[in-house]
Amino acid sequence: MQVEHHDLDHEFPEFAAVINQLKQGDENFSRLFAEYNGITAEIERLEEEDLPVDDFTIEEMKKKRVHLKDELYTILVKHKAV
Repeated sequence: MQVEHHDLDHEFPEFAAVINQLKQGDENFSRLFAEYNGITAEIERLEEEDLPVDDFTIEEMKKKRVHLKDELYTILVKHKAV
């Protein structure tokens, strides 16, 4: 199964330098980034291996990933504007 990758470097290439800076210097961003990467990796693993999982579970995971991505994007935009 072809899986679309959702890591932040692919999602927000224009923020690559800011992402690297915040990963090292902002504890909250770093925590959210790690959580986002963890849930993204789990979703991609489930999809790639075509493992049995109910639709509700995978949809909840995807909703959480979107919420995290929104939080991370907000931080990135605020930081870039400074």
